[in-house]
Amino acid sequence: MTAAITAADPMVPRVARVLRRRRNGPQVFTLDVEPEDPAPAFAPGQFSMLTAFGVGEAPISASGDPAEPGRLVYTIRAVGPVSSALTRLGPGDLLGLRGPFGMGWPMVEAPGRDVVIVAGGLGLAPLRPALYRLLAERARYGKIVLLYGARGPADILFRNEIESWRRRLDIDIAVTVDHAPPDWRGHVGVVTRLIARADFDPLHAVALVCGPEVMMRFAIAGLGEAGLADDAIYLSMERNMKCAVVFCGHCQFGTVFVCRDGPVFRYDRVRSLLAVKEI
Repeated sequence: MTAAITAADPMVPRVARVLRRRRNGPQVFTLDVEPEDPAPAFAPGQFSMLTAFGVGEAPISASGDPAEPGRLVYTIRAVGPVSSALTRLGPGDLLGLRGPFGMGWPMVEAPGRDVVIVAGGLGLAPLRPALYRLLAERARYGKIVLLYGARGPADILFRNEIESWRRRLDIDIAVTVDHAPPDWRGHVGVVTRLIARADFDPLHAVALVCGPEVMMRFAIAGLGEAGLADDAIYLSMERNMKCAVVFCGHCQFGTVFVCRDGPVFRYDRVRSLLAVKEI
């Protein structure tokens, strides 16, 4: 009976169980989650609403492999009551799960083109499923470039995975940090400075961008200076989502709703909105 109600009502969460919890950095944890009843497959870039029972609900993008729909993965930073409660869950604990929701990364448009991924901080997590898909189907794409920036070396997400991707030799990766200790041997500075050094064909490329809003604004400018057209740049914008099904209006962004029309947007479709303060 419960499964039937959940399937019919998008506001009713299905129950899921935590399989694994691991720490990725300061206040950042990844949960592997298994729903008690099968969840729909998710597309790279989509998000779910996760419930910490007795505390509340928050939108969290999937950060796992879309080829493994039975094991859902979410990377969460503890910044408020709900996200903090979620990160405290351990193996065997229960949480609520709604979704997946929204529009994902342009995986249909990307084949045959270079793909430039620009991630800042926790923004690498929503892009990770796209990277899994790109690398699993590597022959379908041109050059793949990952530009990633973190506050410091301790804040770099998925460090072991990044190193394993480097060893593939079929993806160009540059990692930078804002602040570095004396033993750091990599780039220092904001991630958007790496765009001018990246090797890709701007006339035959798409860019996927996720991170703090100010970082995305500078990334857009840098990609434009590199020659990418506005309709080749895609942004992920998770803003104030509460219901995820266009009931509440909390995530309205001008004429669009992030939960329905995003969270991934093509830049030319929201360019005018990004320039308006207080939207």
